[in-house]
Amino acid sequence: MERLCFLGFLLLAARLPLGAAKRFHDVLSNERTSGYMREHNQLSGWSSDENDWNEKLYPVWKRGDPRWKNSSRGGHVQMALTSDSPALVGSNITFVVSLVFPRCQKEDANGNIVYEKNCRNDTGPAPDPYVYNWTAWTEDGDWENGTNPSHHNVFPDGKPFPHHPGWRKWNFVYVFHTLGQYFQKLGRCSASVSINTANVTVGPQLMEVTVFGRHRRTYVPIAKVKDVYVVTDQIPVFVTMSQKNDRNSSDETFLRDLPIMFDVFIHDPSHFLNESAIYYKWNFGDNTGLFVSNSHTLNHTYVLNGTFSLNLTVQAAVPGPCPSPSPRPPTPTPPLLLAGDNPLELGEIPDEDCQINRYGYFKAIITIVEGILEVNIIQMTNVQMPVPQPDDSLMDFVVTCQGTLPTEVCTIISDPTCQMAQNTVCDAVEADVGDMCLLTVRRAFTGSGTYCVNLTLRDDVSLALTSTLVSVPGRGSPLRMANGALVSVSCLAIFVTVIALLVYKKHKEYKPIENNTGIKGKGLNVFLNHAKVRFFPGSQEKDPLLKNQPGIL
Repeated sequence: MERLCFLGFLLLAARLPLGAAKRFHDVLSNERTSGYMREHNQLSGWSSDENDWNEKLYPVWKRGDPRWKNSSRGGHVQMALTSDSPALVGSNITFVVSLVFPRCQKEDANGNIVYEKNCRNDTGPAPDPYVYNWTAWTEDGDWENGTNPSHHNVFPDGKPFPHHPGWRKWNFVYVFHTLGQYFQKLGRCSASVSINTANVTVGPQLMEVTVFGRHRRTYVPIAKVKDVYVVTDQIPVFVTMSQKNDRNSSDETFLRDLPIMFDVFIHDPSHFLNESAIYYKWNFGDNTGLFVSNSHTLNHTYVLNGTFSLNLTVQAAVPGPCPSPSPRPPTPTPPLLLAGDNPLELGEIPDEDCQINRYGYFKAIITIVEGILEVNIIQMTNVQMPVPQPDDSLMDFVVTCQGTLPTEVCTIISDPTCQMAQNTVCDAVEADVGDMCLLTVRRAFTGSGTYCVNLTLRDDVSLALTSTLVSVPGRGSPLRMANGALVSVSCLAIFVTVIALLVYKKHKEYKPIENNTGIKGKGLNVFLNHAKVRFFPGSQEKDPLLKNQPGIL
Protein backbone atom coordinates (compact mmCIF):
# COMPACT_ATOMS: atom_id res chain seq x y z
CA MET A 1 0.00 0.00 0.00
CA GLU A 2 2.80 2.42 0.86
CA ARG A 3 4.47 1.56 -2.44
CA LEU A 4 1.31 2.51 -4.38
CA CYS A 5 1.03 5.85 -2.56
CA PHE A 6 4.67 6.58 -3.31
CA LEU A 7 4.12 5.88 -7.02
CA GLY A 8 1.05 8.14 -7.05
CA PHE A 9 3.05 10.92 -5.43
CA LEU A 10 5.74 10.54 -8.09
CA LEU A 11 3.16 10.74 -10.86
CA LEU A 12 1.63 13.87 -9.34
CA ALA A 13 5.05 15.46 -8.95
CA ALA A 14 5.83 14.64 -12.55
CA ARG A 15 2.67 16.38 -13.73
CA LEU A 16 3.10 19.41 -11.44
CA PRO A 17 6.79 20.03 -10.98
CA LEU A 18 7.89 22.67 -8.55
CA GLY A 19 8.51 25.96 -10.34
CA ALA A 20 7.06 24.70 -13.64
CA ALA A 21 7.39 27.08 -16.56
CA LYS A 22 4.35 29.20 -17.30
CA ARG A 23 2.44 28.79 -20.50
CA PHE A 24 0.83 31.41 -22.67
CA HIS A 25 -2.69 30.71 -21.46
CA ASP A 26 -1.48 31.22 -17.87
CA VAL A 27 -0.21 34.70 -18.72
CA LEU A 28 -2.70 35.96 -21.27
CA SER A 29 -6.07 34.72 -20.05
CA ASN A 30 -7.88 33.65 -16.92
CA GLU A 31 -9.89 31.06 -18.84
CA ARG A 32 -8.58 27.83 -20.29
CA THR A 33 -9.61 27.07 -23.87
CA SER A 34 -10.56 23.48 -24.57
CA GLY A 35 -8.51 21.45 -26.98
CA TYR A 36 -11.60 20.93 -29.13
CA MET A 37 -12.12 24.68 -29.47
CA ARG A 38 -8.46 25.20 -30.29
CA GLU A 39 -8.43 22.44 -32.90
CA HIS A 40 -11.65 23.46 -34.66
CA ASN A 41 -10.83 27.18 -34.69
CA GLN A 42 -7.32 26.98 -36.07
CA LEU A 43 -6.07 30.39 -37.23
CA SER A 44 -3.47 30.58 -39.96
CA GLY A 45 -0.12 31.79 -38.63
CA TRP A 46 -1.14 31.58 -34.97
CA SER A 47 0.33 29.28 -32.30
CA SER A 48 -1.18 27.23 -29.50
CA ASP A 49 -1.28 28.90 -26.07
CA GLU A 50 0.04 25.63 -24.62
CA ASN A 51 3.56 26.81 -25.53
CA ASP A 52 5.97 27.86 -22.79
CA TRP A 53 6.35 31.50 -21.81
CA ASN A 54 9.80 33.06 -21.23
CA GLU A 55 9.09 34.55 -17.83
CA LYS A 56 12.69 35.63 -17.30
CA LEU A 57 12.70 37.95 -20.31
CA TYR A 58 8.99 38.82 -20.06
CA PRO A 59 7.98 39.00 -16.36
CA VAL A 60 4.41 38.16 -15.45
CA TRP A 61 2.34 40.42 -13.21
CA LYS A 62 -1.07 39.45 -11.92
CA ARG A 63 -4.06 41.74 -12.22
CA GLY A 64 -4.00 44.31 -9.42
CA ASP A 65 -0.24 44.17 -9.00
CA PRO A 66 0.96 47.69 -7.99
CA ARG A 67 3.81 47.42 -10.49
CA TRP A 68 1.33 48.02 -13.32
CA LYS A 69 0.96 51.66 -12.26
CA ASN A 70 4.71 52.26 -12.35
CA SER A 71 5.50 50.12 -15.39
CA SER A 72 6.07 53.25 -17.47
CA ARG A 73 8.49 55.94 -16.33
CA GLY A 74 6.30 58.83 -17.48
CA GLY A 75 3.09 57.59 -15.89
CA HIS A 76 0.36 55.05 -16.50
CA VAL A 77 -0.06 54.09 -20.18
CA GLN A 78 -3.45 52.95 -21.39
CA MET A 79 -4.39 50.95 -24.48
CA ALA A 80 -7.38 51.01 -26.84
CA LEU A 81 -8.50 48.00 -28.90
CA THR A 82 -10.92 48.23 -31.83
CA SER A 83 -12.06 45.90 -34.60
CA ASP A 84 -14.25 46.02 -37.70
CA SER A 85 -16.64 43.46 -36.22
CA PRO A 86 -19.12 41.98 -37.05
CA ALA A 87 -17.54 39.76 -39.69
CA LEU A 88 -19.27 37.35 -42.06
CA VAL A 89 -17.84 33.88 -41.58
CA GLY A 90 -15.14 33.35 -44.17
CA SER A 91 -14.14 37.02 -44.32
CA ASN A 92 -11.24 38.73 -42.57
CA ILE A 93 -11.54 40.75 -39.39
CA THR A 94 -8.92 43.35 -38.42
CA PHE A 95 -7.93 44.41 -34.90
CA VAL A 96 -6.11 47.67 -34.18
CA VAL A 97 -4.52 48.41 -30.82
CA SER A 98 -3.12 51.83 -29.88
CA LEU A 99 -1.20 53.04 -26.87
CA VAL A 100 -2.51 56.13 -25.10
CA PHE A 101 0.38 57.94 -23.41
CA PRO A 102 -0.02 60.36 -20.51
CA ARG A 103 -0.48 64.01 -21.27
CA CYS A 104 2.47 65.81 -22.90
CA GLN A 105 4.04 62.54 -24.12
CA LYS A 106 4.34 61.18 -27.64
CA GLU A 107 6.44 58.90 -29.82
CA ASP A 108 9.00 60.58 -32.08
CA ALA A 109 10.29 59.48 -35.48
CA ASN A 110 12.98 57.28 -33.92
CA GLY A 111 10.53 55.41 -31.70
CA ASN A 112 11.58 57.22 -28.51
CA ILE A 113 8.98 58.43 -26.03
CA VAL A 114 9.50 62.17 -25.54
CA TYR A 115 7.82 65.10 -23.85
CA GLU A 116 6.03 67.51 -26.16
CA LYS A 117 7.51 70.98 -26.39
CA ASN A 118 5.61 73.85 -24.75
CA CYS A 119 3.32 71.41 -22.97
CA ARG A 120 3.01 71.60 -19.20
CA ASN A 121 1.60 68.73 -17.18
CA ASP A 122 0.70 68.70 -13.50
CA THR A 123 4.32 68.48 -12.41
CA GLY A 124 5.55 71.27 -14.70
CA PRO A 125 8.05 71.07 -17.55
CA ALA A 126 10.38 68.07 -17.46
CA PRO A 127 14.13 68.74 -17.33
CA ASP A 128 14.82 65.70 -19.54
CA PRO A 129 13.13 65.77 -22.97
CA TYR A 130 13.06 61.96 -23.08
CA VAL A 131 10.75 59.59 -21.25
CA TYR A 132 12.51 56.64 -22.92
CA ASN A 133 15.60 57.22 -25.03
CA TRP A 134 15.75 53.84 -26.74
CA THR A 135 18.03 55.21 -29.45
CA ALA A 136 20.79 55.62 -26.84
CA TRP A 137 20.15 52.12 -25.53
CA THR A 138 20.62 50.53 -28.96
CA GLU A 139 24.11 52.01 -29.12
CA ASP A 140 25.05 50.02 -26.05
CA GLY A 141 26.20 46.42 -26.43
CA ASP A 142 24.70 43.97 -28.83
CA TRP A 143 21.46 45.93 -29.37
CA GLU A 144 23.11 47.73 -32.25
CA ASN A 145 25.19 45.01 -33.87
CA GLY A 146 22.95 42.10 -32.99
CA THR A 147 25.84 39.82 -31.98
CA ASN A 148 23.62 37.64 -29.80
CA PRO A 149 20.10 37.81 -31.19
CA SER A 150 18.94 34.80 -29.19
CA HIS A 151 19.58 36.55 -25.90
CA HIS A 152 16.98 39.30 -25.79
CA ASN A 153 15.79 40.08 -29.35
CA VAL A 154 13.21 37.34 -29.11
CA PHE A 155 9.48 36.97 -28.49
CA PRO A 156 8.05 35.38 -25.35
CA ASP A 157 8.06 31.93 -26.99
CA GLY A 158 11.72 32.27 -28.01
CA LYS A 159 11.23 33.05 -31.70
CA PRO A 160 13.64 35.77 -32.92
CA PHE A 161 12.48 39.21 -33.95
CA PRO A 162 12.14 39.71 -37.72
CA HIS A 163 14.99 41.95 -38.88
CA HIS A 164 13.02 44.12 -41.26
CA PRO A 165 14.25 47.68 -42.04
CA GLY A 166 13.90 49.91 -39.01
CA TRP A 167 13.10 47.09 -36.61
CA ARG A 168 15.31 48.59 -33.89
CA LYS A 169 12.92 51.57 -33.69
CA TRP A 170 10.04 49.24 -32.78
CA ASN A 171 10.22 48.96 -29.02
CA PHE A 172 6.92 47.35 -28.08
CA VAL A 173 5.95 43.67 -28.25
CA TYR A 174 2.24 42.99 -28.80
CA VAL A 175 0.79 39.57 -27.96
CA PHE A 176 -2.71 38.91 -29.35
CA HIS A 177 -4.66 36.02 -27.83
CA THR A 178 -7.98 34.43 -28.87
CA LEU A 179 -9.51 30.97 -29.29
CA GLY A 180 -6.63 29.32 -27.41
CA GLN A 181 -4.02 30.73 -29.81
CA TYR A 182 -1.64 33.67 -29.80
CA PHE A 183 0.12 35.91 -32.30
CA GLN A 184 3.27 37.95 -31.50
CA LYS A 185 4.16 41.18 -33.24
CA LEU A 186 6.83 43.85 -32.89
CA GLY A 187 5.55 47.41 -33.25
CA ARG A 188 5.61 51.02 -32.25
CA CYS A 189 2.80 52.88 -30.45
CA SER A 190 0.16 50.98 -32.46
CA ALA A 191 -0.20 47.61 -34.14
CA SER A 192 -2.81 45.72 -36.13
CA VAL A 193 -3.51 42.11 -37.02
CA SER A 194 -6.07 40.41 -39.27
CA ILE A 195 -7.49 36.91 -39.02
CA ASN A 196 -9.60 34.88 -41.41
CA THR A 197 -12.84 33.66 -39.87
CA ALA A 198 -13.38 30.60 -42.09
CA ASN A 199 -12.62 28.28 -39.15
CA VAL A 200 -14.00 30.49 -36.38
CA THR A 201 -17.13 29.40 -34.55
CA VAL A 202 -20.12 31.65 -35.22
CA GLY A 203 -20.97 33.89 -32.29
CA PRO A 204 -19.22 36.33 -29.93
CA GLN A 205 -15.52 35.73 -29.26
CA LEU A 206 -12.94 37.42 -27.03
CA MET A 207 -9.69 39.03 -28.15
CA GLU A 208 -7.08 39.92 -25.50
CA VAL A 209 -3.92 41.94 -26.12
CA THR A 210 -0.94 42.45 -23.83
CA VAL A 211 1.84 44.88 -24.71
CA PHE A 212 5.39 44.82 -23.32
CA GLY A 213 7.83 47.71 -23.49
CA ARG A 214 11.59 47.37 -23.81
CA HIS A 215 13.49 48.14 -20.64
CA ARG A 216 17.21 47.67 -21.22
CA ARG A 217 17.54 43.94 -21.93
CA THR A 218 14.14 42.87 -20.66
CA TYR A 219 10.53 43.68 -21.44
CA VAL A 220 8.04 44.83 -18.83
CA PRO A 221 4.23 44.74 -19.11
CA ILE A 222 2.82 48.12 -20.12
CA ALA A 223 -0.91 47.58 -20.57
CA LYS A 224 -3.55 44.95 -21.13
CA VAL A 225 -6.90 45.19 -22.91
CA LYS A 226 -9.64 42.93 -24.24
CA ASP A 227 -12.66 43.29 -26.49
CA VAL A 228 -15.51 41.17 -27.86
CA TYR A 229 -15.84 40.57 -31.59
CA VAL A 230 -18.66 38.81 -33.44
CA VAL A 231 -18.54 36.29 -36.28
CA THR A 232 -21.88 35.74 -38.01
CA ASP A 233 -23.29 33.57 -40.77
CA GLN A 234 -25.70 36.35 -41.81
CA ILE A 235 -24.67 39.26 -44.01
CA PRO A 236 -24.50 42.42 -41.85
CA VAL A 237 -27.00 44.77 -43.50
CA PHE A 238 -27.91 48.39 -42.73
CA VAL A 239 -30.47 50.50 -44.61
CA THR A 240 -30.74 54.28 -44.74
CA MET A 241 -34.06 55.86 -45.73
CA SER A 242 -34.39 59.43 -46.99
CA GLN A 243 -37.12 61.49 -48.61
CA LYS A 244 -37.43 64.98 -50.03
CA ASN A 245 -39.37 67.32 -47.72
CA ASP A 246 -39.19 64.84 -44.81
CA ARG A 247 -38.39 66.83 -41.70
CA ASN A 248 -36.91 63.98 -39.61
CA SER A 249 -35.87 60.77 -41.39
CA SER A 250 -34.70 59.12 -38.16
CA ASP A 251 -38.26 58.71 -36.84
CA GLU A 252 -39.17 56.43 -39.79
CA THR A 253 -42.19 58.65 -40.57
CA PHE A 254 -42.45 59.66 -44.21
CA LEU A 255 -44.81 61.54 -46.55
CA ARG A 256 -47.41 60.15 -48.86
CA ASP A 257 -47.09 60.58 -52.65
CA LEU A 258 -43.35 61.31 -52.50
CA PRO A 259 -40.69 58.68 -53.33
CA ILE A 260 -38.58 57.32 -50.48
CA MET A 261 -35.00 56.38 -51.35
CA PHE A 262 -33.72 53.19 -49.72
CA ASP A 263 -29.93 52.70 -49.71
CA VAL A 264 -28.49 49.38 -48.51
CA PHE A 265 -25.06 49.22 -46.89
CA ILE A 266 -23.38 45.84 -46.48
CA HIS A 267 -20.71 45.75 -43.78
CA ASP A 268 -17.86 44.10 -45.64
CA PRO A 269 -14.59 45.89 -44.73
CA SER A 270 -12.42 43.04 -46.08
CA HIS A 271 -14.25 43.10 -49.46
CA PHE A 272 -15.18 39.45 -49.08
CA LEU A 273 -18.30 39.90 -51.24
CA ASN A 274 -16.69 41.88 -54.05
CA GLU A 275 -16.88 38.99 -56.51
CA SER A 276 -20.31 37.78 -55.39
CA ALA A 277 -23.58 38.33 -57.19
CA ILE A 278 -25.81 40.15 -54.71
CA TYR A 279 -29.59 40.31 -54.98
CA TYR A 280 -31.95 42.53 -53.00
CA LYS A 281 -35.54 41.34 -52.42
CA TRP A 282 -37.94 44.04 -51.20
CA ASN A 283 -41.40 43.74 -49.69
CA PHE A 284 -42.77 47.18 -48.77
CA GLY A 285 -45.87 45.88 -47.02
CA ASP A 286 -48.36 47.87 -49.11
CA ASN A 287 -49.57 45.01 -51.33
CA THR A 288 -47.39 46.13 -54.25
CA GLY A 289 -45.69 42.75 -54.47
CA LEU A 290 -42.06 41.59 -54.30
CA PHE A 291 -39.32 43.65 -55.93
CA VAL A 292 -36.02 41.95 -56.83
CA SER A 293 -33.03 44.08 -57.82
CA ASN A 294 -29.26 43.82 -58.11
CA SER A 295 -28.80 47.48 -57.14
CA HIS A 296 -28.27 48.60 -53.57
CA THR A 297 -30.58 51.62 -54.04
CA LEU A 298 -34.31 51.67 -54.76
CA ASN A 299 -37.10 54.26 -54.70
CA HIS A 300 -40.64 53.47 -53.58
CA THR A 301 -43.71 55.70 -53.19
CA TYR A 302 -46.50 54.99 -50.73
CA VAL A 303 -49.89 56.29 -51.91
CA LEU A 304 -51.86 55.59 -48.73
CA ASN A 305 -51.54 56.77 -45.16
CA GLY A 306 -50.89 54.18 -42.49
CA THR A 307 -48.27 51.90 -40.95
CA PHE A 308 -46.39 49.43 -43.13
CA SER A 309 -43.90 46.62 -42.45
CA LEU A 310 -40.77 46.79 -44.62
CA ASN A 311 -38.81 43.57 -45.19
CA LEU A 312 -35.54 43.23 -47.09
CA THR A 313 -33.62 40.03 -47.84
CA VAL A 314 -30.08 40.23 -49.25
CA GLN A 315 -28.68 37.13 -50.95
CA ALA A 316 -25.06 36.53 -51.96
CA ALA A 317 -23.20 33.44 -53.17
CA VAL A 318 -19.88 33.07 -51.31
CA PRO A 319 -17.17 30.40 -51.09
CA GLY A 320 -18.03 27.84 -48.48
CA PRO A 321 -17.69 24.24 -47.41
CA CYS A 322 -18.99 21.64 -49.82
CA PRO A 323 -21.77 19.34 -48.62
CA SER A 324 -20.85 15.79 -47.80
CA PRO A 325 -21.60 13.39 -50.66
CA SER A 326 -24.75 11.40 -50.13
CA PRO A 327 -24.24 7.66 -49.73
CA ARG A 328 -24.96 5.61 -52.83
CA PRO A 329 -25.75 1.90 -53.12
CA PRO A 330 -22.82 -0.17 -54.35
CA THR A 331 -22.78 -0.89 -58.07
CA PRO A 332 -21.32 -4.11 -59.44
CA THR A 333 -18.02 -3.53 -61.25
CA PRO A 334 -18.06 -4.61 -64.89
CA PRO A 335 -15.65 -7.46 -65.53
CA LEU A 336 -13.65 -5.42 -68.07
CA LEU A 337 -12.93 -2.58 -65.59
CA LEU A 338 -10.43 -2.66 -62.80
CA ALA A 339 -11.59 -1.89 -59.29
CA GLY A 340 -9.79 1.43 -59.30
CA ASP A 341 -11.42 2.50 -62.59
CA ASN A 342 -14.96 2.81 -61.24
CA PRO A 343 -16.36 6.02 -62.83
CA LEU A 344 -18.63 6.65 -59.83
CA GLU A 345 -15.62 7.24 -57.62
CA LEU A 346 -14.87 10.53 -59.43
CA GLY A 347 -18.31 11.87 -58.60
CA GLU A 348 -17.74 11.20 -54.91
CA ILE A 349 -14.69 13.50 -54.74
CA PRO A 350 -15.94 16.80 -53.23
CA ASP A 351 -15.34 19.97 -55.18
CA GLU A 352 -13.06 22.28 -53.19
CA ASP A 353 -14.51 25.40 -54.84
CA CYS A 354 -18.10 25.05 -53.70
CA GLN A 355 -20.31 28.07 -53.08
CA ILE A 356 -23.12 28.56 -50.63
CA ASN A 357 -25.74 31.27 -50.31
CA ARG A 358 -25.51 33.68 -47.42
CA TYR A 359 -28.43 35.88 -46.46
CA GLY A 360 -28.90 39.15 -44.65
CA TYR A 361 -32.13 40.61 -43.31
CA PHE A 362 -33.52 44.03 -42.49
CA LYS A 363 -36.93 44.93 -41.06
CA ALA A 364 -38.55 48.26 -40.23
CA ILE A 365 -41.97 49.71 -39.41
CA ILE A 366 -42.73 52.76 -41.56
CA THR A 367 -45.47 55.35 -40.91
CA ILE A 368 -46.89 57.28 -43.87
CA VAL A 369 -48.64 60.64 -43.31
CA GLU A 370 -49.65 63.69 -45.32
CA GLY A 371 -47.29 66.63 -45.60
CA ILE A 372 -46.18 69.60 -47.69
CA LEU A 373 -45.21 68.17 -51.07
CA GLU A 374 -44.12 71.24 -53.04
CA VAL A 375 -43.69 75.00 -52.75
CA ASN A 376 -43.36 77.63 -55.49
CA ILE A 377 -42.98 81.40 -55.68
CA ILE A 378 -45.42 82.56 -58.34
CA GLN A 379 -45.02 86.34 -58.03
CA MET A 380 -42.61 88.93 -56.63
CA THR A 381 -43.69 92.58 -56.23
CA ASN A 382 -41.89 95.69 -55.02
CA VAL A 383 -43.93 97.40 -52.30
CA GLN A 384 -44.28 101.17 -52.97
CA MET A 385 -44.29 103.13 -49.76
CA PRO A 386 -46.02 106.57 -49.49
CA VAL A 387 -42.81 107.92 -48.00
CA PRO A 388 -39.67 106.38 -49.60
CA GLN A 389 -37.50 104.58 -47.04
CA PRO A 390 -33.86 105.67 -47.00
CA ASP A 391 -32.35 102.19 -46.72
CA ASP A 392 -34.84 99.32 -46.63
CA SER A 393 -36.81 98.01 -49.61
CA LEU A 394 -39.90 95.87 -49.15
CA MET A 395 -40.91 93.04 -51.43
CA ASP A 396 -43.93 90.76 -51.43
CA PHE A 397 -43.58 87.09 -52.39
CA VAL A 398 -46.75 85.26 -53.41
CA VAL A 399 -46.24 81.60 -52.50
CA THR A 400 -48.30 78.54 -53.32
CA CYS A 401 -47.85 74.96 -52.11
CA GLN A 402 -49.24 71.45 -52.55
CA GLY A 403 -50.21 69.09 -49.77
CA THR A 404 -51.04 70.09 -46.24
CA LEU A 405 -51.12 73.69 -45.05
CA PRO A 406 -47.90 74.91 -43.39
CA THR A 407 -47.73 76.12 -39.83
CA GLU A 408 -44.57 78.21 -40.26
CA VAL A 409 -42.82 80.09 -43.04
CA CYS A 410 -39.14 81.00 -42.86
CA THR A 411 -36.89 82.99 -45.16
CA ILE A 412 -33.12 83.14 -45.27
CA ILE A 413 -31.68 86.10 -47.14
CA SER A 414 -28.07 85.56 -48.19
CA ASP A 415 -25.50 86.64 -50.75
CA PRO A 416 -25.97 85.83 -54.48
CA THR A 417 -24.09 82.53 -54.06
CA CYS A 418 -26.58 81.42 -51.37
CA GLN A 419 -23.63 80.60 -49.08
CA MET A 420 -23.43 83.45 -46.53
CA ALA A 421 -26.68 84.05 -44.67
CA GLN A 422 -27.45 87.67 -43.78
CA ASN A 423 -30.91 87.53 -42.26
CA THR A 424 -33.31 84.80 -41.11
CA VAL A 425 -36.98 85.48 -40.33
CA CYS A 426 -39.68 82.98 -39.34
CA ASP A 427 -43.39 83.69 -38.98
CA ALA A 428 -46.29 81.53 -37.90
CA VAL A 429 -48.99 80.93 -40.49
CA GLU A 430 -52.52 81.80 -39.42
CA ALA A 431 -54.79 78.82 -39.02
CA ASP A 432 -57.66 80.48 -40.99
CA VAL A 433 -55.84 80.79 -44.32
CA GLY A 434 -58.41 78.47 -45.90
CA ASP A 435 -58.09 75.20 -47.71
CA MET A 436 -55.99 76.64 -50.52
CA CYS A 437 -52.30 77.14 -49.81
CA LEU A 438 -51.70 80.70 -51.04
CA LEU A 439 -49.54 82.99 -48.93
CA THR A 440 -48.08 86.47 -49.30
CA VAL A 441 -44.74 86.88 -47.54
CA ARG A 442 -43.30 90.38 -47.11
CA ARG A 443 -39.59 90.79 -46.48
CA ALA A 444 -37.26 93.79 -46.14
CA PHE A 445 -33.90 94.13 -47.89
CA THR A 446 -31.16 96.40 -46.60
CA GLY A 447 -29.36 98.14 -49.42
CA SER A 448 -29.38 97.54 -53.14
CA GLY A 449 -27.95 94.52 -54.92
CA THR A 450 -28.72 90.89 -55.72
CA TYR A 451 -29.88 88.58 -52.96
CA CYS A 452 -30.54 84.87 -52.67
CA VAL A 453 -33.84 84.13 -50.93
CA ASN A 454 -34.48 80.67 -49.49
CA LEU A 455 -38.12 80.24 -48.54
CA THR A 456 -39.21 77.31 -46.40
CA LEU A 457 -42.65 76.08 -45.47
CA ARG A 458 -42.89 73.56 -42.65
CA ASP A 459 -45.24 71.70 -40.37
CA ASP A 460 -44.74 68.97 -37.78
CA VAL A 461 -43.60 66.27 -40.23
CA SER A 462 -42.56 68.00 -43.47
CA LEU A 463 -40.42 70.81 -44.78
CA ALA A 464 -40.50 72.19 -48.34
CA LEU A 465 -37.91 74.58 -49.74
CA THR A 466 -37.57 76.83 -52.76
CA SER A 467 -35.03 79.49 -53.72
CA THR A 468 -34.86 82.52 -55.99
CA LEU A 469 -32.58 85.45 -56.79
CA VAL A 470 -33.89 88.98 -56.16
CA SER A 471 -32.46 92.22 -57.57
CA VAL A 472 -33.10 95.22 -55.32
CA PRO A 473 -32.55 98.67 -56.94
CA GLY A 474 -30.53 101.34 -55.16
CA ARG A 475 -31.59 104.83 -54.04
CA GLY A 476 -30.12 106.51 -57.13
CA SER A 477 -31.29 103.96 -59.65
CA PRO A 478 -33.68 105.11 -62.47
CA LEU A 479 -36.39 102.76 -61.25
CA ARG A 480 -36.37 104.11 -57.70
CA MET A 481 -36.11 107.73 -58.92
CA ALA A 482 -39.04 107.17 -61.28
CA ASN A 483 -41.07 105.64 -58.48
CA GLY A 484 -40.27 108.60 -56.25
CA ALA A 485 -41.21 111.08 -58.97
CA LEU A 486 -44.51 109.32 -59.60
CA VAL A 487 -45.32 109.39 -55.90
CA SER A 488 -44.47 113.13 -55.69
CA VAL A 489 -46.57 114.03 -58.76
CA SER A 490 -49.49 112.01 -57.46
CA CYS A 491 -49.35 113.76 -54.09
CA LEU A 492 -49.17 117.21 -55.78
CA ALA A 493 -52.09 116.42 -58.06
CA ILE A 494 -54.21 115.32 -55.14
CA PHE A 495 -53.32 118.48 -53.21
CA VAL A 496 -54.22 120.81 -56.10
CA THR A 497 -57.47 118.96 -56.73
CA VAL A 498 -58.56 119.30 -53.12
CA ILE A 499 -57.78 123.04 -53.08
CA ALA A 500 -59.63 123.57 -56.36
CA LEU A 501 -62.72 121.74 -55.15
CA LEU A 502 -62.82 123.74 -51.95
CA VAL A 503 -62.54 127.05 -53.80
CA TYR A 504 -65.07 125.98 -56.43
CA LYS A 505 -67.56 124.91 -53.77
CA LYS A 506 -67.29 128.25 -52.08
CA HIS A 507 -68.16 130.22 -55.21
CA LYS A 508 -70.58 127.89 -56.98
CA GLU A 509 -73.85 129.67 -55.90
CA TYR A 510 -75.74 131.22 -58.81
CA LYS A 511 -75.79 134.99 -58.98
CA PRO A 512 -77.84 137.10 -61.44
CA ILE A 513 -75.92 138.70 -64.22
CA GLU A 514 -75.49 142.34 -63.52
CA ASN A 515 -74.88 145.19 -65.87
CA ASN A 516 -71.58 145.85 -64.19
CA THR A 517 -68.97 145.92 -66.87
CA GLY A 518 -66.09 145.91 -64.45
CA ILE A 519 -63.51 143.14 -64.36
CA LYS A 520 -63.63 142.52 -60.60
CA GLY A 521 -63.52 138.75 -59.90
CA LYS A 522 -62.66 137.88 -63.47
CA GLY A 523 -59.28 136.45 -62.58
CA LEU A 524 -60.79 133.95 -60.10
CA ASN A 525 -63.38 132.72 -62.65
CA VAL A 526 -60.71 132.14 -65.26
CA PHE A 527 -58.62 130.18 -62.75
CA LEU A 528 -61.58 127.95 -61.88
CA ASN A 529 -62.42 127.35 -65.51
CA HIS A 530 -58.85 126.27 -66.28
CA ALA A 531 -58.76 124.03 -63.20
CA LYS A 532 -62.00 122.29 -64.26
CA VAL A 533 -60.72 121.66 -67.72
CA ARG A 534 -57.44 120.22 -66.41
CA PHE A 535 -58.88 117.98 -63.69
CA PHE A 536 -62.25 117.17 -65.31
CA PRO A 537 -61.41 116.72 -68.99
CA GLY A 538 -64.54 114.58 -69.58
CA SER A 539 -66.76 117.70 -69.36
CA GLN A 540 -67.01 119.58 -72.67
CA GLU A 541 -69.13 122.35 -71.26
CA LYS A 542 -67.50 125.76 -71.54
CA ASP A 543 -70.27 127.85 -69.92
CA PRO A 544 -70.43 127.56 -66.13
CA LEU A 545 -74.07 128.53 -66.19
CA LEU A 546 -75.08 125.11 -67.50
CA LYS A 547 -74.11 123.46 -64.22
CA ASN A 548 -77.45 124.08 -62.63
CA GLN A 549 -79.47 122.48 -65.38
CA PRO A 550 -81.57 119.39 -64.41
CA GLY A 551 -79.64 115.90 -64.51
CA ILE A 552 -76.08 117.29 -64.03
CA LEU A 553 -74.45 116.53 -60.50
